[in-house]
Amino acid sequence: MRKFSAEDIANLNKDTRLSVAGRHPEEAFGFVNPPVYHGSTILFPTIQDLACRTNRYGYGRRGSPTTTALQEAVCAMEGGEAVVLCPSGLSAVSTALLSCLKAGDHLLMTDAAYDPIRTFCNNVLTRYGVEVTYYDPVVGADIASLFRPNTRAVFTEAPSSLTFEVQDIPAIAEAAHERDIIVLMDNTWATPLYFPAHAHGVDLTISSATKYLCGHSDVLFGTVSANARCRSALLRTHGDLGMCVAPDDAYLLLRGIRTLGVRLDAHQRSALEIAQWLETRPEVSRVLYPALESHPGHALWKRDFNGATGLFSIVLKPVPQKAVAAFLDNLSLFGLGYSWGGYESLALPFDAAQFRSATAWTPEGPTIRLHIGLEDVQDLKADLEQGLERLNAAARE
Repeated sequence: MRKFSAEDIANLNKDTRLSVAGRHPEEAFGFVNPPVYHGSTILFPTIQDLACRTNRYGYGRRGSPTTTALQEAVCAMEGGEAVVLCPSGLSAVSTALLSCLKAGDHLLMTDAAYDPIRTFCNNVLTRYGVEVTYYDPVVGADIASLFRPNTRAVFTEAPSSLTFEVQDIPAIAEAAHERDIIVLMDNTWATPLYFPAHAHGVDLTISSATKYLCGHSDVLFGTVSANARCRSALLRTHGDLGMCVAPDDAYLLLRGIRTLGVRLDAHQRSALEIAQWLETRPEVSRVLYPALESHPGHALWKRDFNGATGLFSIVLKPVPQKAVAAFLDNLSLFGLGYSWGGYESLALPFDAAQFRSATAWTPEGPTIRLHIGLEDVQDLKADLEQGLERLNAAARE
């Protein structure tokens, strides 16, 4: 197997890129997978070497061949200039925000943001003098009307991971860049395979790699990719914060990335079939899935995205909570739990109204988020159908 340069890899198709990026068997005695390096201390042969840092690596916190392999693979997916690794998705968000904000700056944050991100903004950023304004996620180019003289960054997420608004990222980026404002994006749902964020104008693209990039529900991880504009500040902030990841987690994430393409294809096929079926169910008022023509953001999704993944929400018709409990409590294949993106299917009731401040979320009935895993789609539909029958029976009592 010949050695691939970064330019070679960039010219390969996506599944091939996922297979070869970050692999250097010629440097690892022919082993297919990069080895796991455990270590904090790295030795130098002489004091001159120590002073000049002649080794590629100086200290374990700053990286190892294992983490370098992972960074190469993520960089090949993202198409950015640099990638940093963080111990969770939330720490990736906080690192990215801290790399571009200082006291006195103003941040525009999507009102559909994941609640822990809001908590970081409200409890940490504001304490250190950053102003935070939440905005309607579907504002598009009109976001320019919210800019202030001190607006430094706009944080986006498309689609949002509970209520699934699709943001017009190119329009937001164009408006922001006219004012030299940095655009950040949580791209966990689509991954860079289905939404190449840098190509659509995003300066810092963030992924909770815990989810699809890992794919096996056994790692907590986050990544941030920067373009040339934000590269230096991101690398400096990541180092100054002392962010680092465990080598075993890096190895597991790298292994997950190898199968990302085929997994996402399977998630998408099953999710679309189940979403279309749920639209026909009398118990369901709406299905919030951008790949459906009925979704209000479908045209934007179709214009900008290369695919849809396995996460979506449903709005039920009004029923008492005991009926929702009857539906969810005895599902066989859908686990009740947080996170998503693994091989297993999940269900989670939620109330997004409590997380909104700039917009109103007033669904007509209870809301449930579903992650469609890699189980057989007919088995999943049968499990949901039995659950909806329990819901109906409980609603009649």
